[in-house]
Amino acid sequence: MKKSILVITVLAFGLFACGQTPPKSVTDNFSKKFASATKVKWVMEEENEWEAEFKMDGKEMSASFDKEGTWLETEKEISRKDLPATVSNAITSKFPKAKIEEASEIQTPDFKGYEVALEDGETEMEVLVTADGKLTLKK
Repeated sequence: MKKSILVITVLAFGLFACGQTPPKSVTDNFSKKFASATKVKWVMEEENEWEAEFKMDGKEMSASFDKEGTWLETEKEISRKDLPATVSNAITSKFPKAKIEEASEIQTPDFKGYEVALEDGETEMEVLVTADGKLTLKK
């Protein structure tokens, strides 16, 4: 019985490890787009989405690709103080009591701006803000 459990556990870990290797089309497109990336770690976010977490130019970043290798999104962590004034002002105007927990520069095929995690008392939310201060509630 113990031997069966051990074999099942080893197989499960083996399958998990194999499941965390993205298709060649994904890694090839990642390498083209982020040639200077280091410390790359891949995670399957969803059935059709792979995310690479990596460092580039001293910044923590992530990039998502679909299973065909099409780029979906890039995020670069930034400090709160690095948010443009127009972005900070838009957040303060809409959510005057909220505290900025995290901030990232974000780019998708359809959006370029900032993703900001906010905490307002017990409420946590994420907002997308363009460089000119247009704000959209994400979560």
